[in-house]
Amino acid sequence: MPLRNFAARGTLIGNPCLRPERKPKLSARFNLALRLAAVSTLLLLAISVTSCHHHRKTTSAPNTTDYADNIRAVVAKPQLPILRWPDYSDYRQIVTTFYDDRNYEIAWLRDLKPTAQTTAFIAAFQDAGAKGLNPDDYDAFRWPARIQQIAQIAAAHDTSAAAGDTVAQFDAAMTICVMRYISDLHIGRVSPAHFNFDINVADKKYDLAEFVSDNAVDAADVPKLIFSVEPDSNQYRATEVALARYLALALLQAGANAPPLPQVPKAGVSIGDSYPATGQLLARLQLEGDAPGDYPYHAPGAPIPPPSPTPPARMRRLDPARLAAQALANAQRLFNRRLGQHKAKPGAPPALTPAPPAFTPPSLPPIYTDDLASAVKLYQHRHGLPEDGNLTPDTIKSLNVPLTERVVQLQDSLERWRWLPNQYVNPPLIVNLPEFVLRGYTPDHKVDFTMKVVVGKVLGDHDTPVFAHMMRYLIFRPYWNVPVDIARKEIAPHMVSNPGYLAQKGFEATDSKGSLVSATAKQVAEGQVLVREKPGPKNSLGLVKFMFPNEYDIYLHSTPAPELFERTRRDFSHGCIRVQKPEDLAVWVLANSGTPGDWDAHKVHDAMTSGPDNRQVNLKTPLPIVIFYVTAIAAEDGHIHFFDDLYGYDQKLQQVLSKGPPYPVKPDPKMPIAKPGDTL
Repeated sequence: MPLRNFAARGTLIGNPCLRPERKPKLSARFNLALRLAAVSTLLLLAISVTSCHHHRKTTSAPNTTDYADNIRAVVAKPQLPILRWPDYSDYRQIVTTFYDDRNYEIAWLRDLKPTAQTTAFIAAFQDAGAKGLNPDDYDAFRWPARIQQIAQIAAAHDTSAAAGDTVAQFDAAMTICVMRYISDLHIGRVSPAHFNFDINVADKKYDLAEFVSDNAVDAADVPKLIFSVEPDSNQYRATEVALARYLALALLQAGANAPPLPQVPKAGVSIGDSYPATGQLLARLQLEGDAPGDYPYHAPGAPIPPPSPTPPARMRRLDPARLAAQALANAQRLFNRRLGQHKAKPGAPPALTPAPPAFTPPSLPPIYTDDLASAVKLYQHRHGLPEDGNLTPDTIKSLNVPLTERVVQLQDSLERWRWLPNQYVNPPLIVNLPEFVLRGYTPDHKVDFTMKVVVGKVLGDHDTPVFAHMMRYLIFRPYWNVPVDIARKEIAPHMVSNPGYLAQKGFEATDSKGSLVSATAKQVAEGQVLVREKPGPKNSLGLVKFMFPNEYDIYLHSTPAPELFERTRRDFSHGCIRVQKPEDLAVWVLANSGTPGDWDAHKVHDAMTSGPDNRQVNLKTPLPIVIFYVTAIAAEDGHIHFFDDLYGYDQKLQQVLSKGPPYPVKPDPKMPIAKPGDTL
């Protein structure tokens, strides 16, 4: 073989890399597989592209997605540093859904200008104090500077990443604040569950992402929208009107800076007695309209100086001090807005304002007169005090409470009205615990009757809880099944020295099946047997009880001790609620529930006094009842009434609100929980 041929053959055989190129012959099946793989790859690419821009879900008008990446970066974090309260973790998922549904378009700017809706919401934020809310929760007075920043970006045609971040942060902040504001007005800021109150707000919650996107972003009338999210309740609206009045009165009082009224002897001051500050007393009574005439301080057109950063010594307490100062600051801002004044530029010296005229109380002889006593009596009526017209230490103490604290009470009342589920916003029955009053309402929400009640006593932690339930039945001539705890503490000790105590006092012992048994003090103390009180006029529950099954075992009932209703302060029970006129209430409940049987006053009376024991009457239509707690109300007599914070529920609420959002939702283990069964 020639060397050339050998070399060539050796090269071809020994070095396959140098072999001539051969195109493989592909089968039809393999060809099809390749084509399918290519199509799948293209589909995956298409899906990955369209996933960034899916079908738009919102009904609001389209907007630019130029800042979509910036917004994604903002909402990926649970904090937004530009906010007064940066932690919005409780809203982050909702905010993310809001932007995802609109393909991360901005919502509150068009052509880098605030929309009409943006401007309207900012005005609402700045007036939030008139709704009993804190404007700072919605960055009320930070928005003008932010709008100026956006205007500068627009004017400079700034397309930098930093400018994009500023736009995105503005938009996200606006979304968060609008959501907070709408939710706070609709269901309140703090969940009642945090205080272990059995009021379910979950059922009335909005789908905020959808609601804000579809209803708020392009709202034709923002004030109308805001009105629609608030409770549809005359009591709520009347409280809101009262708040506006007391904000103005608090400003007037702060401007006058009148000294506190001097104290009186323990026995008080009666008509004809000497009192050195009668002119000052008259002025204080004129301030809220309890005495005729104008309050002797007027500053027409003159702005009232802002409050001192340090509250007066008498206000320097944990509960109302900072809150009252904040309420006054909010009132001042509201006042300035309505006068058309604007906030001074940062760093600018405070504007000089005319000094308001001095507080000049009328000059009166130092004698406590009939006219003063009449005005004091009206004041006492409005503040849950004994209505005797005497100038007592408690009356002076109440008169010296700054009206800023009354503003806070009205704010707390509005908060609790917002908690109520829709079916309880206008209930036919409401017990207001700190007022010691039950009210019944007509179907058109007008007061039909009022009735005094006795509620859980403060001493011994027998606070009556706040909750909303349905009244379902009555029991005439009921047994009282004595809770084991009460039997151990209050009955067993008597049995030790007096074995016949149960029979003598109208009690009997039963086993778990309700059969009568004999019992020893030890068995009662250890809960081996149950104790119940026999029906009759001396029974601790009286002759009727009104049942609305609940986790606390709280109910309304009559009482063999009607003299307690003559007291002004009526917290004497173990938690249940005693009613002043049980027969009248039974007639009303049976009539308004449509319960058959012709339950007139005579039939109810017979059932209570001579009817069968333990007779249950089921209501045809259950009636909503709210066991409520407001220390400030606009009452049916046309006056604003204030009451003491009986159980400290206002103080606990303000302690939570003072920390700012996010507000707690879960129950606080430190809050007291009523023990089921430990009630009477």
